[in-house]
Amino acid sequence: MYEVIIIGAGPAGISMGAEARSFGVNKDKILIIEKTHEHSFTIKKYYPENKLVTANYKGFTPQCTGVMCLTDSSKHETISFLDRAIEDNELKVNYNETVWKIHLNENEQLFTIITDKGEYQTKVIAIAIGILGKPNKPEYKIPRELKEKTLFDITSFEIKNSKVLVVGGGDSASEYCQFLSEEKENNEVYLSYRKNIFTRMNHINKESIETLAKDGKVKLLLESNIESLSVGENGKPAANFKEDKLGAIEFDYIIYALGGTTPENFLKTIGIEFDGPIPVLKEGYETNIPGMFLIGDLSAGKKGGSIIWAFNSANGAMRKICENYLQCET
Repeated sequence: MYEVIIIGAGPAGISMGAEARSFGVNKDKILIIEKTHEHSFTIKKYYPENKLVTANYKGFTPQCTGVMCLTDSSKHETISFLDRAIEDNELKVNYNETVWKIHLNENEQLFTIITDKGEYQTKVIAIAIGILGKPNKPEYKIPRELKEKTLFDITSFEIKNSKVLVVGGGDSASEYCQFLSEEKENNEVYLSYRKNIFTRMNHINKESIETLAKDGKVKLLLESNIESLSVGENGKPAANFKEDKLGAIEFDYIIYALGGTTPENFLKTIGIEFDGPIPVLKEGYETNIPGMFLIGDLSAGKKGGSIIWAFNSANGAMRKICENYLQCET
């Protein structure tokens, strides 16, 4: 069992791990879970090599409250700084792992985190994923009556004993199928993709979806294109395919995996309260769920924060964690 599990390995997540270590938490009791293959993915992918990474938001002088601090730096310098923070604090980071569900034990301060790789238990959770975004949507209109049956992730509802269509051909589409087709979920899973081969998946997800198809656990509808959705029997969504051989097929749920992110849905499903588009936070960036904290961009409002904000929010959260949940050394 862990004392602190951190979801997201960007500046906020890494600094949260460093703060936990500085407050005396054993390295073996800290885990960072990151869905991509490397830390600080957004900086690495979207920042040009010659772009200056500004430490603080809107030009304010950086004032650091915790163990990590950084002035305006190049992309390389920023990544190197975060590399050293992981190494120096001996932080364990599980890459290529996606969190599907989080359960809070009703009888004690204990969370169970379910991912595509396994299950973990922890006293405290710090969520350090990126700023709220929107998923990519299909070109055709989704009827209003089907809103609760057409989803853009698999965290919005618990889907069991259902006929489900996943639409997409990337890693998320494969991962959704893998999760939905597990025996305990008892779903009948279909995957619709417009091409005849998967070109956007990493090799692990490609092999996984092909194995599931071979074993009959997922039915592949390759070279298929949905023209429109309509309301079928009992309010179920019907996918109307352009291809005559497919025609119209009814499903209990249709899930789109077309890119983009929607952590707002994920956070609401967990039970985190929102005031409009903004999560409601208490002292130390704690949510309405005891022991669950939001740090980094999620704690900074719609415009997002900065690297210094990420570092300082981690420090503020860790102080509250030590005050209420852990017996820290300092």
